[in-house]
Amino acid sequence: MSPASLTRRLRLGLPRRMFAQVLLMQVAIAAGVAVLATGLFLAPLSDQLDDQAMRRALSIAQTTAAQPRIAEDLVRTPATADGPVQREAERIRAATRAEYVVVMDRRGVRWSHPTAREIGRPVSTDPERALAGHEVMQIDDGTLGRTARGKVPLRDGDGRIVGAVSVGIAYDNVRARLLHAIPGLFAYAGGALAVGALAAWLISRRLQRQTRDLAFSDISALLAEREAMLHGIREGVVALDRTGRVRLLNDEARRLLGLGDEAVGRSLDEALGTGRTADVLAGRVTGTDLLTVRGQRVLVANRMPTDDGGAVATLRDRTELEQLGRELDSTRGLIDALRAQDHEHANRMHTLLGLLELEMYDDAVEFVGEVVGDHRATAEEVAGRIQDPLLAALLVGKATVAAERGVALRLSERTGLPDRLVDPQGLVTVVGNLVDNAVDAVAGTAHARVEVELRAEGRAATFTVRDTGPGIPVEQRELIFTEGWSTKRRPAHRERGIGLSLVRRLAERQGGTARVGEAAGGGAEFTVVLPEALTGPEPALSTQGDARTGAEEESR
Repeated sequence: MSPASLTRRLRLGLPRRMFAQVLLMQVAIAAGVAVLATGLFLAPLSDQLDDQAMRRALSIAQTTAAQPRIAEDLVRTPATADGPVQREAERIRAATRAEYVVVMDRRGVRWSHPTAREIGRPVSTDPERALAGHEVMQIDDGTLGRTARGKVPLRDGDGRIVGAVSVGIAYDNVRARLLHAIPGLFAYAGGALAVGALAAWLISRRLQRQTRDLAFSDISALLAEREAMLHGIREGVVALDRTGRVRLLNDEARRLLGLGDEAVGRSLDEALGTGRTADVLAGRVTGTDLLTVRGQRVLVANRMPTDDGGAVATLRDRTELEQLGRELDSTRGLIDALRAQDHEHANRMHTLLGLLELEMYDDAVEFVGEVVGDHRATAEEVAGRIQDPLLAALLVGKATVAAERGVALRLSERTGLPDRLVDPQGLVTVVGNLVDNAVDAVAGTAHARVEVELRAEGRAATFTVRDTGPGIPVEQRELIFTEGWSTKRRPAHRERGIGLSLVRRLAERQGGTARVGEAAGGGAEFTVVLPEALTGPEPALSTQGDARTGAEEESR
């Protein structure tokens, strides 16, 4: 055996396992309670037995003094060993099993006593209180040893005190009763201790199973590691109890969900409000890597049930990844547009080269003019109707990509949007998502067409995108705005089902709405209304300013 093992075996102290420590402590507590209860029971038991003995002695004395014949014999006969007082006293003593029954006159001289030679002698203790008419209970030492005594006055037929009666109960009998009660009391205490030890063992075994036979130090280390892990990882962790209430939130979960300490102990619907995020975390929506949107964050959630009926949900922030995916989509769109322009440019250059080789110079000039005019007309039309440069550039690029895919992207005649947008980038996201979905829906169909209408009324803006595709069934018109729902094939770099959800959230964040219906000629019609999308109109110039401007124009 190694010295280290020997040292561990010889070391004194509590056992290492938690269940063993709990068992030992419970048994020690049960033993201590049993000893304490026994002591608390024995302490007053002695006094109770003394009191019972003194009351018994007093009761015998009262019964003896109540017999009028004893008082008459005390007055009429002398104090002798064979006198009537002695005979009656001995009869009572034998019947009650008292230690002695002593009858005395007013001088304290005995008329009766278990020892005949004591008759005619004064009593060994002071009888003044009894002769004065008082009843006395006490434990005292006398000629027969230590006794529990009761003394009462003895009265004649006229009520005059002619003596006293003193009765004693041997104190050894009282102590014997006490000692006799102790074994039974210890037996009960031992039985209670055995039951307590058995209950402690059963509880400890159950605790052993629940704690997987760990030591207190192991549990403490696990708790410390758990706290460090929960607050150190970059994933949100939400722990729920069996009733669906929040039991734990780590720092990342608080940040991603926008919650504080007040969420602990509340249900998910109370803490998060009704919506997909609460449904996913509560398990009402099942699956793995479920997408949900919380505020401006795109989250991926997974939920794992626990043995106690609760669950642990993890959250990952995919906002930046989704943004990168959308930037990648935009880059791909730009590349597609450049590829389309390059392809179209090559075809036109070949056509122009052929015209020049055929010396058809006039036709070549006319061809170049038409090509430049078409592109310029499209750009000028968009720029003339949409004053915001970001939206205008977006639609010009989308028109080129759509044309490459065989889709005609046109502006509605009612389109008109000034350069007073509050959140141009947010509106680029809204319009870009709607146009992309519309182009995807109609690409590859005959006479594919997408119409965009952007209108401003005061500070409100209305965006409408119509297509000639198959449309959206009525039962799916609300479902398509749900996070993670999509009919398209999932790309490798990101998740589907986020675009329309973000469109609705951006609209609702500005107090607006996003809905889908059926276009006039078939297909889908998406409408987004933003009541506060534009800033206030610029102040009009004064009359003098208008006149000055007119004069300057004329001078030019």
